[in-house]
Amino acid sequence: MEKIAAGQTLLIDADDTLWENNIYFERAIAAFTSFLDHREHTPYEVRQTLNACERANILAHGYGLASFTRSLVDCFERLNPEPTTDDQRERIRGFARAIAVQEIELLAGVDETLGELASRHRLILMTKGNHAEQADKVSRSGLARYFSAVEIVPEKEPAMYKAVLERHGLDTRTTWMLGNSPKSDINPALAAGLNAVFLFHKDTWVLEHAELDPAPAGQTLIELDAFPKLAAYF
Repeated sequence: MEKIAAGQTLLIDADDTLWENNIYFERAIAAFTSFLDHREHTPYEVRQTLNACERANILAHGYGLASFTRSLVDCFERLNPEPTTDDQRERIRGFARAIAVQEIELLAGVDETLGELASRHRLILMTKGNHAEQADKVSRSGLARYFSAVEIVPEKEPAMYKAVLERHGLDTRTTWMLGNSPKSDINPALAAGLNAVFLFHKDTWVLEHAELDPAPAGQTLIELDAFPKLAAYF
């Protein structure tokens, strides 16, 4: 594939695209599962119950650590045969609090590659989640200087992509969504008429898993396994 012409607009995801994120949640879930130490349900069954709690709480309360914490407590209360004590709830909340103090760990080559991409294209960071939490991550990452704008949205759906296009006066033909989530970054962006780059991450959150949709006629989908490889295309 020939290098794509300069002057594109690249909408770039944040969590697990620019920096590690889900691995910290997985560590918290492992600690939670060990603490529950359920004798009737396997770890897989515990995780399925937690996934169901997360889906429900995301719909009711959105993304973020508060929603995740609520899901851990809800899961414990569903599976624990005894009434949950205040001490147990506080221990569970501690698993989630440990995530908040993690340093931002950029993925390999992200800083350098963003600098190269920003010299040829317009970059807009587009992430979903709790606004305050995501804005704090962006600030602590040191990457804000590469982006002409930051979009923090409650959900990534085709209508939201179209709203961002309109807000920034973007042309679908020269706009790309780059991210690790088929469910949020790739499929809805393609549905909104954008091009897309799927950046595989082995630890993508299970609730973001989905089959990649094929690119419609006239649109392009690129699949890569490392962020620095973007420089060969853009």
